[in-house]
Order: sequence, then C-alpha cells, then structure tokens
Amino acid sequence: MHEILSKLEQIGIIPVIKIDDAANAVPLAKALADGGIPCAEVTFRTAQGAEAIKLINEQAPEVLLGAGTVLSVEQVDKAVAAGARFIVSPGFNPKVVAHCIEKGVPVVPGCANPSDMEQALEFGLEAVKFFPAEQAGGLNYIKAVAAPYSSLRFIPTGGINQDNIGAYTRFEKILACGGSWMVSADLINTGNFDKITMLCKEAVQRMLGFSMTHIGINTRDEEETRNAAKRFEAVFNFGSRETSASIFASDTVEIMKGPGMGAHGHIAIAVNSVLKALYHLERQGVAFNKKSVKYTDSGRLNLIYIKDEIAGFAVHLIQKK
Repeated sequence: MHEILSKLEQIGIIPVIKIDDAANAVPLAKALADGGIPCAEVTFRTAQGAEAIKLINEQAPEVLLGAGTVLSVEQVDKAVAAGARFIVSPGFNPKVVAHCIEKGVPVVPGCANPSDMEQALEFGLEAVKFFPAEQAGGLNYIKAVAAPYSSLRFIPTGGINQDNIGAYTRFEKILACGGSWMVSADLINTGNFDKITMLCKEAVQRMLGFSMTHIGINTRDEEETRNAAKRFEAVFNFGSRETSASIFASDTVEIMKGPGMGAHGHIAIAVNSVLKALYHLERQGVAFNKKSVKYTDSGRLNLIYIKDEIAGFAVHLIQKK
C-alpha cells in the first residue's frame, strides 16, 4: 500500500474541512494535531482551499494534507503545487484519476456502486472514497460490496459521526473515515480552536472504543488452574471453555495453566482497531512489546502487549470482533 494511505489508515480519521478564510488554516491545523488527528482533507469548495494548503504545509508540516472536492486536472495541479499529498474527489472522474496516477499522487475517488469500484480496480487503485456513506447504504452496503471487491479498502465519508465511527472502524476493509463533525464551519470561522481540539480527542476515543474484555489470572500449574475454574463454576455458575494455554471461566476470567504474562496475570483491552490504537497510544508516549504481536488469518493486527505492567498486570490490546 502507498505510504500516504498507510499513514491515513493509522490515523483513522480524516477531518474534511472547508476554509472560508485562509488566516484560520494554520491554527486549525495545529488544533487538529493537538487533538490527535494530524491530517486533513482541505476541500476546494471555496477559493481559499489552495492557499490554506500552502500555509499549513509551510507552518504545520506535521499535518498530512490532502485536497478534497477536486473536480478537474487543473485543480489537481493547483493542489499539488500548494503541497497536497493526496487527492480526494466526490465521484469517479477517469481524467482526474489518470492524471493523479501519472503525477504519482495518491487519489481516492468517490465510488458509490459496483461500476465505480470496478473502474477503480481497472486503474489499479487500492482505496476509494465511499460517498455519501450513510445515504448510500452505510456499513452494511460496504460489507456487501467488499466481498467481490476484496482488494479494495474504503474511506466512508458523509454521515459519519461520533456515534457510528466505531462500528465503521471495526470492519477491516475500512481504511479510515472522513468526517466534519469536529471541524464545523462555525467553529472554524469563530476561531474556537480549543473546542476543535477537544472534539478531535473525543473523536479518537470514540473511534478506538476501548473496553475491558477479560482478566487473566496466573497459576502455579495446571492443577491449580482446574481447581480455580471449578471454584468459579461452583460459586458463580460460570461455564468453562478450555484452550491449550488456559481455561476461561465465563468470557471475562481467563485462568492460565501456569505462570503467564505479568506478575499476577494480564488484562485484555478490546479496541475497534489495534493498528489505530497502536499509532495513537505511541503518539502519547506509550511503549509496546513488538515481539508480542499477533495477527488474524487475514493479516490484520490482532493483539499486542504494552511494554510496562500496570500494578503487576500485563496489559494487551485485542481486536474486537
């Protein structure tokens, strides 16, 4: 996958912004980065789009910038000259797509039906914008078309918000989600950048959707494991499920067959995307044990341990089903 698309996949949210006054561009970009979302799609719906991209590129280079609502090859050239590193269009324009490919610029055209998606595959594209997402059928529609077009990844945009972004993110064919609920025109035009930063932080948390899924208890040996499982069953009527390494007493208590990770055991934190959680937590200074990584059969990052224990417990992230 192209490195720009890989970076967007890690970040997970692409704020779609409309700039009416280029003077707001740099403070907005810094607010996004401070909120944990160092990227943006600056739309060409206003005359300020190219100038905004230029200013952000010069003064906030840590923000990965794309140009959106690009409708012509002329706009592609204008956006790239200003510093845009990827191009997004609302529909599939073969001339725009071909021009971007020729210039070596990642392009994510809007596709809302199988015919558009087949054109995208014909051009060798790796990802498409599904637009307007909710109005065109939402996550269920994407899941349906993802089966025959298994090599495509999707960036749903249109109707994405804090209430549904977690469900979208959980599906492995979703590369990232585009949205504007944290960057409304009113907030930008009134200079309420602190509110934008707060909303971005909330958006990241809703996207990741952390929740504790089970706790693992270490034992001395397998005999102690079986005795503990029987005790949970006798007292709480918890059914048991045995694996090669442990016995689960219900789905929330895992009793290890001997000493496991952590001085006392481990805590499993479920998340909508382990890959995205890894990126955002590392940005906050959290270190991970990269040797603990496990993947699903499809190659998706499924599990990873945090490097340091918390109160004697090892902690790992695990992909939600």
